Amino acid sequence: MLGEEYALEYLPLFDEELAAAVRYIAQKLRNPIAAKALVDDVEQAITERLFAPEAFEPIQSAKEREHPYYKIAVGNYLVLYCVVEKVMEVRRFVYAPSDWQSEL
Repeated sequence: MLGEEYALEYLPLFDEELAAAVRYIAQKLRNPIAAKALVDDVEQAITERLFAPEAFEPIQSAKEREHPYYKIAVGNYLVLYCVVEKVMEVRRFVYAPSDWQSEL
């Protein structure tokens, strides 16, 4: 619901995927400034969405789900989350051009 208060929870897989992307950008691409900017942008996008996480269209899924996934675009990446009761559960961090929908 719009304007209600939601708790925020990060699942370990999200943390792992974000850390891998940050390592890739900082080490492989040798751009630690861009890696830090990505973390800052992700944090800001999640914080802004926390105000109304269900006010957006859910992702269409081949599987029937009790809690649909929603997405937040951040640069070339997507933050995938579900809302479980009053908790915005941040579950995945995926590279947008990849075949991420087959993994859900």
